[in-house]
Formats: sequence, structure tokens, C-alpha cells
Amino acid sequence: MATTDARDRNAPETQTLRPRQAPRRLHRDPSYQAYALLRGAFVVAPVVFGVDKFTNLLVRWDQYLAPVLARPLPVTAHQAMYAVGVVEVLAGLLVLLHPRLGSVVVAAWLGGIIVNLLLVPGYYDVALRDFGLLLAAVALQRLATRYDARPVLWPLRSRPVERLAPAGAVPADSTRVTGGHA
Repeated sequence: MATTDARDRNAPETQTLRPRQAPRRLHRDPSYQAYALLRGAFVVAPVVFGVDKFTNLLVRWDQYLAPVLARPLPVTAHQAMYAVGVVEVLAGLLVLLHPRLGSVVVAAWLGGIIVNLLLVPGYYDVALRDFGLLLAAVALQRLATRYDARPVLWPLRSRPVERLAPAGAVPADSTRVTGGHA
């Protein structure tokens, strides 16, 4: 017969996830599935489109640069697309490494693309599509606040990230006082 002391009887009933159980439950959660889908999309798409700025296999990208923005540049529109490609690849990698910050960068980048496209007659449909992508990037950022514990400006402003502890584990630095006894 097992005996219990006063600490066990007075301890609040809490349910903790064991480390191996947490991913299974998360993978069944619809909001986590949306987060994972959006995160994957905003890693792959910017990297693929960024790399394609160098190859032009999908489309000739320099046609999308508004002439009013291309004229003052010290390089050709084609050369400017190389810089755009580098930024897009870096943005995709940032979403991979830190989705909470990367999604903000992607949303801002898409905002700039939309402004550019609105300056080019005939590409309003593409601007509208990119607005939908911008909304999806904002949704990813909102979901990342739940599934990415790091603050947006991590590592500039860091706070401890709480880890899942095994069920029944008590942190080493904590003391529990129950019933007025130490």
C-alpha cells in the first residue's frame, strides 16, 4: 500500500504533458496544423522565388519592377532582381529559424511588392494575390505567438523559454510550502 505525505495530498491536480506526448497532441490541433502549413509555405515560396530571380525559369522577374522605381536605381532592373532574390531567400530562411519575426519581415516585404505592382499597369491581379499572401503572413505571425515562444526581437531581447517537464517533476530551485509547514 502506497503512503502519501501532506505535500502530495495538498498538491493541486495539474495535468502536464510528457515530452513524447506533446507533439502528438499538437499535430492533431487544427491551429497548429495551420501554423505548420503556413510556416512551410513561407519558407519554401520565398526561397524558390528568390532563387528564381537568378535563373528566370518561372518568369522574367524584371518585368514586375515599376519603371518609376527602376529609373533612379544605379543598376538595371535585371540586376535589381538579384538583390530582391537575396532578400527573399533570407526572408524564407528567417521564417524557418524564427517564424515570429520572419513572418513580419515577409508581410512587410509583400507590402512593398504590392505598392510596386500598383505602380505597374496591368498587374493589379498579381497585387491582389500578393495581398492575400500578406494576410496569410500576418496569420502566421499571430499563430507564431502561440507556437514560437521567443519574443519577436529575439535574440536582441531574450527571455527564458519554458520547456515541457516530465509529469510530476518539480523544478530544482522551487520550494513548496503546504499547510503552513516548510
